[in-house]
Amino acid sequence: MTKLIRYLKPYTVSVVLIFSLLFAQAITDLSLPDFMSRIVNVGIQQSGVESDAPVVLRASRFQQILSLIPDPEQTELNSIYQKLDLENMTPAERKTVLEQYPVAEQEVLYEIRPGMSLSETASQSLTQAVVMISLIESEMLSELQLPELTLPLANPAENKQIFQQIQNHLSDFSTQQLNQMASAWLASEYQIIGVDLAAMQRRYILQTGAWMLVVALLGSVCAVLVGFFASRMAAGLSRDLRLAVFSHVEQFASAEFNQFSTASLITRTTHDIQQIQMAVVMLMRILFFAPIMGIGGIIKALDTNVSMSWIIVLAVALLLSMMALLFILVIPRFKRIQKLIDRINLITREFLSGLMVIRAFNTQKYEENRFDETNKKLTGINLFVSRLMAAAMPAMMLLMNGTAILIVWFGAKQVDLGRMQVGDMMAFIQYAMQIIMSFLMLSIIFIMLPRAGVSAQRVADVINTPLSIQDPEHPVQFDDNQKGVVTFEHVTFRYPNADEDVLHDISFVASPGQTTAIIGSTGSGKSTLLNLIPRFYDVTGGRITVNGVDVRQVSQSALRERIGFVPQRGILFSGTIRENIEYGNPDADEDAIHKAVTTAQAIDFVMESDQQFDTTIAQGGSNVSGGQRQRLSIARALVKNPDVYLFDDSFSALDYRTDASLRRALNDYANDATRLIVAQRIATIRHAEQILVLDEGRIVGHGTHEVLLRSCSVYREIAASQLSEKELAL
Repeated sequence: MTKLIRYLKPYTVSVVLIFSLLFAQAITDLSLPDFMSRIVNVGIQQSGVESDAPVVLRASRFQQILSLIPDPEQTELNSIYQKLDLENMTPAERKTVLEQYPVAEQEVLYEIRPGMSLSETASQSLTQAVVMISLIESEMLSELQLPELTLPLANPAENKQIFQQIQNHLSDFSTQQLNQMASAWLASEYQIIGVDLAAMQRRYILQTGAWMLVVALLGSVCAVLVGFFASRMAAGLSRDLRLAVFSHVEQFASAEFNQFSTASLITRTTHDIQQIQMAVVMLMRILFFAPIMGIGGIIKALDTNVSMSWIIVLAVALLLSMMALLFILVIPRFKRIQKLIDRINLITREFLSGLMVIRAFNTQKYEENRFDETNKKLTGINLFVSRLMAAAMPAMMLLMNGTAILIVWFGAKQVDLGRMQVGDMMAFIQYAMQIIMSFLMLSIIFIMLPRAGVSAQRVADVINTPLSIQDPEHPVQFDDNQKGVVTFEHVTFRYPNADEDVLHDISFVASPGQTTAIIGSTGSGKSTLLNLIPRFYDVTGGRITVNGVDVRQVSQSALRERIGFVPQRGILFSGTIRENIEYGNPDADEDAIHKAVTTAQAIDFVMESDQQFDTTIAQGGSNVSGGQRQRLSIARALVKNPDVYLFDDSFSALDYRTDASLRRALNDYANDATRLIVAQRIATIRHAEQILVLDEGRIVGHGTHEVLLRSCSVYREIAASQLSEKELAL
């Protein structure tokens, strides 16, 4: 994957945005158990009473609290709490106070001033004082082996030792336990005062629930946005990779195509890039999210209860062990899956392209067996992987449920001992599930990554394949004074990794207005020689010049712009006849297209079709005959009007009459262009101005038809196999 990381640079902003949204989503998800804990602990167990500071107190209680806290905090409490003086209130204010606090008519109350709040130190002292009062009134001091106290204390200095002992006892309690004890005492005090605890509880639950709903909705929005941006980024990345692969393959020379099969290139461009796209989506949504959730969950869980953290450690250890086993069993099979997919595509492609031959030789059963063998292997591996993944999910659920049971079991004991609240236990379960899920998601990613890594490596192999034929850094321009002159100067060529040269010391000049024909036995190097001119391969010795310039010193685009190439096998593209002809020259007008098709002897069958030039051509030209395909390929080269025409055995599918008519028309159409023709038939080249005879990669004859009949034994043998004695005598 790291080899393709540069393709993520255009999406840096998207990655940062996704990370920010994931962080926000993680924060919201981690906040939800806390809200739930507060609803259970405060809203339900404590009747909505929070123990930070009592809203209202009776004067007697206020004095008791003041006697139990240090002087600085006493001063702060006196400044924050105000006495409710009913006598100095207006009737409306008096009515409101009595509705809220009915006992105010019999007792003096102290209420916290509007907008005021206690400092952290004063709040802690107040909580401790309330708990101490609760212990004194519940007669628990004797259980703690402490002397009885009567509140308010007349002389706190005399009871300093007792205070210290009580505070030492309170230090064994957690802050949550102290708050819970204080809240329980405050609830009983509020009930005496006449505060509507049911309304307070309902208000707290609804407010906390509303905030919980807002946070959940915010997390959902973040999740949706993350999915949107991650999918958009992954789709854009796959688009860029497909374009990069396609563009690079376009520049491949024949040597590079020998490294990759067509089926493999198709698989890498489609299936492998699809795997990368899926992996990127998962990476963006999980790889960033899971660590935040895991770390945040651990912090939250430890903050809730440290004593049960061993349960999470045990669960994570078991989970990682299961994932490691899955990793060992599954990863090696992913590479085999990709290779088998390549094999399936190769067999399918060969079957579809050679269907007529397969039927002709009655080998359908053999092809079925060949396909079925690979298909069964692929199916077997996929089933094995699927079964493992399917078995992993119940195991994960069992682990998660077992973790929840352990937390409930040990958490219940903590609750019974007063060391933990029910809401905290429920929150701890949620945090544990979030931690386990984060590790589970990371494990799934680490299983998916190797498969995506295999695909990424295969794509990178294509993109990073060095091009054997490249443009020069400083290309030169063609010399138009030598327009169309093709010169071979002592050219030698050897295929990559071959042991012997295919061409040996080839030298000749092809001039404008002339036809240079190349003939020889099969494997003598005719097509190879022609392929060197447009730089489908580069020479290994000597040089080739076009218009007086070495073809390696000009750009490939400029070189091929001056060449009209017709391959041995006519290739047509899906579309119409007009679109296939315009492929050679997109700017060609109707007259130019008509003239090129006429010269190529294709006008008759084009005009006979119902749609004429708009007749649809199937993929590869499969709906036209071989001769028609060749003629349309020739017309495509003619409409380009290049300086040099290269015909690689392009007349082999034509009958003799059409062949002769086409050559006569070609001489008129391209009378000032250089024409190089590779042919097997003497009749096709006998009127050429010069004929080159190749044998085992060497020129063994050079001249006209008449000269070669007299001077070249190889040419004479070829002619004898094709011409009558009368034609040979001529």
